[in-house]
Amino acid sequence: MATFRCVLFDLDGTLLDTNELIIESFHHTFRRHLGREVPVSQLYLHFGEPLWLTMKHYAPENWEELLSTYREFNIAYHDELTRPFPHAGITLERLASAGIDLGVVTSKLNATAWRGLRLFGFDQYLKTVITFEDTEKHKPEPEPVLKALAALGRHPSDALMVGDSQLDLRSAKLAGVKSAAVGWSVHAREVLERENPDFWLEDLRQVLDLCGVLREREG
Repeated sequence: MATFRCVLFDLDGTLLDTNELIIESFHHTFRRHLGREVPVSQLYLHFGEPLWLTMKHYAPENWEELLSTYREFNIAYHDELTRPFPHAGITLERLASAGIDLGVVTSKLNATAWRGLRLFGFDQYLKTVITFEDTEKHKPEPEPVLKALAALGRHPSDALMVGDSQLDLRSAKLAGVKSAAVGWSVHAREVLERENPDFWLEDLRQVLDLCGVLREREG
């Protein structure tokens, strides 16, 4: 049985289901500025990457305007269109109670990341949250993961990174951290398999098993 003493989570697509929020934010932005919608299957390819990079891909000349429109819509509908994935809260609670150091590593802005965490009370279980503003380089580079480990005083061998995208898995690997891919990702399993994650999760409570933490009795 694995005995990880530290778990780092991606946020969107891993702990929080913001898929509808992200898609609607893109649709609103592209309708306003480009006069069209981009197919959802194409938008999924950009999930996990820094937002400015996505906007620059579709509008090299005025990407900053698109970025502003996206964020305005996203903030307005954030609470309405954000929900936790099943068992996220109980998993964080059980891990924290067992003394496992927990952190979030995300490419979201600090304000929106914390808003989502506080919305469901997840912030109380975390010892560090690394956001877009906290590093010069972002996932898939190892810097965000390494910064989280430094904040926790943990060695890469102590840690597990849980994520839903290729960027999460690559960042973990480059940082020397074991990775777990989630089965509820919008990315196809074969795409994630190319990154050779160390574990596959179909239920967030499997993280408890990987850390040697007993689940609550069911029933």
